[in-house]
Amino acid sequence: MNWSRRWINPVLDKEFRLRMRSPKSMLSVMLYIFALGFVAMGFIYITMYVDNGGNQRFNSGMSQTMFYVLGFAQLLMIAFMAPALTAGVISSEREKQTLSMLLTTQQSSATIILSKLLSSLSFMALIVVATMPVYSIVFLYGGISPQQVVYMFLFYLFIMILLGSLGVMFSTLFKRTMISVIVTYGAGIFIFLITGLLYLFFLSMWQQQYGGPTPSSSGYSWVGYILGLNPAGAMLSIFDSSFSREMFYVYGSTMQADAPIQLWLEFVIVYSVVIILSLIISIRKIRPVRRRKRNTSLEVITEEMTMERVDTDLHDK
Repeated sequence: MNWSRRWINPVLDKEFRLRMRSPKSMLSVMLYIFALGFVAMGFIYITMYVDNGGNQRFNSGMSQTMFYVLGFAQLLMIAFMAPALTAGVISSEREKQTLSMLLTTQQSSATIILSKLLSSLSFMALIVVATMPVYSIVFLYGGISPQQVVYMFLFYLFIMILLGSLGVMFSTLFKRTMISVIVTYGAGIFIFLITGLLYLFFLSMWQQQYGGPTPSSSGYSWVGYILGLNPAGAMLSIFDSSFSREMFYVYGSTMQADAPIQLWLEFVIVYSVVIILSLIISIRKIRPVRRRKRNTSLEVITEEMTMERVDTDLHDK
């Protein structure tokens, strides 16, 4: 048996062919690479010629800063593209009236959901991997290890799975693609923006409560757990291991203690639960067979009771 038939089911094969062979896919990859390359070249130009008049060389310290800029720029691009690719995978099938035909195949609900998710994220993963030549500029000047680049791309993959699973779940729950896209972007705004604003809000309240950012009495700040829910804070903790300690222990002598948990580890643990729950809900809601069976059984019981009453009345007469 061919290995592709063993690992790629018909649903996944159809999605791969439709998504990868279109001219829009090639154009999307090209524009994405150009956009990220423009950010890299723009940073080098501003650093060397605008700020310093061309008198300063591009050293390893600037290269590390450019790596951070590229990392956050690509993180924002993923946040905008991943919901658009996944928020309509099920609702679009329902709008085209092809979902019922898909459900009548031998593919299980889990296979359909995972195939839709994998096909959408594979295109996004292709775009992200295609940007590797842009990051090669960083290695020309040093300051970044290959291990950091690998960790960052693995973090990108986790973000894509998170946003993709949320998009598939909302696409399964809502019948309209537009509504599922809006709700998915709303969830992304909460993860990327609201968690950061909540961290700043509670941090200011904590500092006012203890009389300033550096009070005399050392204290433990629980506010760091909120930042652990934000992708930017988790990514910074991957780049710098001491960042998590600074976010948890911001007061006095406790700076020497270790953080209770690394921000990236908290991020992965919490949102892994979100991913699993989202996929479970999607699998259960795409094929509402049990609910129909219960309604059918209640109708049968009601009809039987009615027939028994009619037979009893006829017998009495």
